[in-house]
Amino acid sequence: MDTHSATAVVEQEEVAVRTRERSEKKTKRQPPYHVVLWNDDAHSYDYVIAMLMELFAYPPEKGFQMAKEVDTQGRVILLTTTLEHAELKRDQVHAYGKDSLIAGCKGSMSATIEPAE
Repeated sequence: MDTHSATAVVEQEEVAVRTRERSEKKTKRQPPYHVVLWNDDAHSYDYVIAMLMELFAYPPEKGFQMAKEVDTQGRVILLTTTLEHAELKRDQVHAYGKDSLIAGCKGSMSATIEPAE
């Protein structure tokens, strides 16, 4: 093999290594987190449905299903996403405000985040 051919082979190998390294970096994913909504007696189904429509863009039917699940099961997973996005959505739930349909409602519902795996 002449030096020109050997140099070309080395360059091809270096390109292949760099391509593999870039590919490996791209496939590293952030671990998923659940946004969990917790049940209480101070919020109506209408409140939960409206909140889910506004904050998560869920249709009313999905909002009703999730409101029913949080009511009957005590909690519902609203979304599974990255940690940063989960923190944002949890904070939005906490900032949503009180339920005007329930007398004595003091504020927003409670939401937490937890690892999905």
